[in-house]
Amino acid sequence: MTGELYIQSVIDHVPHGLPLRNHIALELRSHIAERTEQGHPLDEVLRQLGDPLTLAESYLAAVPLESASILRRVAAKLIDIAAVVGAVLTVVVALWFVVPVEARFFLPAAGILVCVFGYVVYAAGTEYHFGWTLGKHLMDILVVRESGARISLGQAALRQLPFFLQFFWIDALFALFTDRRQRAFELLTKTRVIQGPALHQASRATGIQVSALL
Repeated sequence: MTGELYIQSVIDHVPHGLPLRNHIALELRSHIAERTEQGHPLDEVLRQLGDPLTLAESYLAAVPLESASILRRVAAKLIDIAAVVGAVLTVVVALWFVVPVEARFFLPAAGILVCVFGYVVYAAGTEYHFGWTLGKHLMDILVVRESGARISLGQAALRQLPFFLQFFWIDALFALFTDRRQRAFELLTKTRVIQGPALHQASRATGIQVSALL
């Protein structure tokens, strides 16, 4: 593995949009260059730096994470549901005037199923790739691991099971009684939803030295 590939693998575990990503890249690049100039083999330098996820979490450990408020989370969820339902409803209305009359009976049921499946795929996909959905982005909140790192695809998918299996409200009630406002399936998947501004502001002030992590 080259130094640049290693650096990329580290910052890939840091949520998108954070200045901390640039800070890590610059510091790691400088550290690797310094050690190799001193005669240390690149493989040895990367081995000392360790697992990319663990190193990313070491950086993020110095960043205070503030749990998103219940109101912001509810607003984000309503925006996302409205976006999916609006898109599906547009397609259903368009098909209503195209399909034969005898087939129109199935359109409402099909629309509901597409809304449920579509929402799950949309939410899991966007949270995995970006850390947020449209609603979360507008509310400036992020989905991360408990350590602050980006969530995996498996975590993103499991987070949506309550909605897919139609017991979301039971799952969501846990957020009212947990310290970090985590849903039951967030506790299970070791994920949480945090405020964007708190993470952004803290990352600007973070000054971790790589040498201190070795």
